[in-house]
Amino acid sequence: LLNDKCKIVLMLDDLKYMHQKDTQDALGIAEKQWKQYQHRFDVSSTQYSVLSTQLRGVVVAGMGGSALAASAFASIPGLCVPLLVVRDYTLPELVNENWLLICSSYSGNTEETISVFNHAITRKNNPLIVCMSSGGELAKLASTHGLLHIKLPSGFQPRFTFGYQYAALLSIFENLGLVKGLRPILEQGSELVKKAVDGWLPTVPEKENLAKKIAHEIAGKSAVIYSGTQLFPAAYKWKISLNETAKNVAWCNAYSEFNHNEFLGWTSHPVQKPYRVIDLRSQYDHPQVTKRFEISDRLLSGKRPAALVVDIPKGQHILHDMMWVIALGDFVSCYLALLNGLNPTPVDLIERLKKELV
Repeated sequence: LLNDKCKIVLMLDDLKYMHQKDTQDALGIAEKQWKQYQHRFDVSSTQYSVLSTQLRGVVVAGMGGSALAASAFASIPGLCVPLLVVRDYTLPELVNENWLLICSSYSGNTEETISVFNHAITRKNNPLIVCMSSGGELAKLASTHGLLHIKLPSGFQPRFTFGYQYAALLSIFENLGLVKGLRPILEQGSELVKKAVDGWLPTVPEKENLAKKIAHEIAGKSAVIYSGTQLFPAAYKWKISLNETAKNVAWCNAYSEFNHNEFLGWTSHPVQKPYRVIDLRSQYDHPQVTKRFEISDRLLSGKRPAALVVDIPKGQHILHDMMWVIALGDFVSCYLALLNGLNPTPVDLIERLKKELV
């Protein structure tokens, strides 16, 4: 048993083992994600000039990783119109010709997003539609109907393209005059991520590597990720990455919603639960949320596993905190996949499900 434990500890410092498992270089993609935020997209279109003066709101239709950047925009103040995220097959009735609909599907073939597109294009008072994908059916539909299509760089899994998708949305919103001053903040954040990932690389031994340490904490357990409301897209990104990359059960929630329901869910069983609780803490959290984290952990002492607290180094903007912790989560999920003996990249069961739905 002792030898087995020693082998597990050494796995994440064994570069040969990691190279053999990570055949599609998920760790390399995680390392270079800072570049995605600096990508510039051409969103020029004469259609915008008509809409920009009468725009009432923006709705982004997408699923999984393809909706995540929109959720991040919606959680951080800056846009001067409402932003809705639709993870469904149909478009809300309130969305009309005074709205912008962004259909986002990294593959271009997500059936829910295609359904929303078809729903919108046939409506009498349909919104102006923009499509975002790396190709696929969505690109074809945009071409057929003469709509703007923003082409995302191809060759990635959607969950590894948060930076590209955030930069693409920013380009759209800047072009419409919906947001100002965010571009330099995003570029500053990309440089912070570039520096941060140096400490999480495979060549950095576990005793000095935060991402490897957290992966070992989660190994063999279900992860429960908590954050404040503004950082919830980052907590959800951790859940996505742990599910898809590490093939590990995980869920997430936000404070203070947690205290109104899930808080009590921890109280009826002994502390020996097969979970690892992780709190993503930002100095931008509301002061009452900071109190809720601390009081909840104290009141749940002996009723749930103590939380592993990830204190995010304070950037100049909450977006910096989000970018930093998303990058950390990508490394954690890759290392956990390796601890689970798996290739971090493939999502074979999802692909099988899609085929059977046809």
